[in-house]
Amino acid sequence: MSTLAVLGFAFFILLLFIGIYLSLFGLPGTIIIFADVLAYAVVTGFDRIGFKIILFLLVFSIIAEMIDFLMGMTGAMRPLPSKKLFWASIIGAITGILILTPFFRGLGILGGFFLGCFAGILLAELIRQSKLQTPFKASYRAIFVMIGGKMVKGCIALTMITVSLANIYS
Repeated sequence: MSTLAVLGFAFFILLLFIGIYLSLFGLPGTIIIFADVLAYAVVTGFDRIGFKIILFLLVFSIIAEMIDFLMGMTGAMRPLPSKKLFWASIIGAITGILILTPFFRGLGILGGFFLGCFAGILLAELIRQSKLQTPFKASYRAIFVMIGGKMVKGCIALTMITVSLANIYS
């Protein structure tokens, strides 16, 4: 592989991780993953990623974003972006990668990144909630809806990435 191809593939992988990360903050991360895989397919001439996979990823991306939208309508808590939340998610992601990679290898990197980042966000938000006075705290229902929504959207994002990488490496 040429240096340019290696850099392009590294950028492709980096965008996949950014997609997972953004989906945890309620941003359209699955759309980033879809666009990244679509760009990869176009650049490689649809050699490894075909139209069926593109259609599968498009449908899953739409489903994930609809779920996120519906979670917002049902009153799910949205963590407030802050430096503490950012650093908690980064530390959690690194910890998750370090814990799961020896056991699950490539899937451990993706799963550890997602689960660790999610745990870091959740822990930081629960600590912030514990410091608030009772009228300003989020309800347990809002917290559980947030947890469920982020887990579903994250699992869809992980499925999209796993299907994409499985087709690229097969």
